Amino acid sequence: MTGLAGQVVSFPGRGAQQVGFERAELMRILDLYGRMVAAGEWRDYAMDFDKHAATFAAFRRAAERPQARVEKRPALRSKQGMWTLFGEHGQVLKRGHDLANVLAPMERRLLKAVD
Repeated sequence: MTGLAGQVVSFPGRGAQQVGFERAELMRILDLYGRMVAAGEWRDYAMDFDKHAATFAAFRRAAERPQARVEKRPALRSKQGMWTLFGEHGQVLKRGHDLANVLAPMERRLLKAVD
């Protein structure tokens, strides 16, 4: 045990039980959500976390299907990118490796809503 004093040793075992958003990612998503609320586009949101993906869904009204859904799926990181933006009817609007680029269509929509 000499040399281990003061070091953190990870406990071997199971991997993560669920995928989540990092603080910077969530701040970026919530910043867009706040601006869309201020523009009158969105009124509610929901988040879902499971072992394969983390999802943020934004709603016009709580009783409707989400107007937009952002999904983080780390298993696709080396393929088409772990970020996906889905539209209201489930169509893929954008995929990519960078969250800012994936949120760009919603940012453009916000600019149109403000005009």
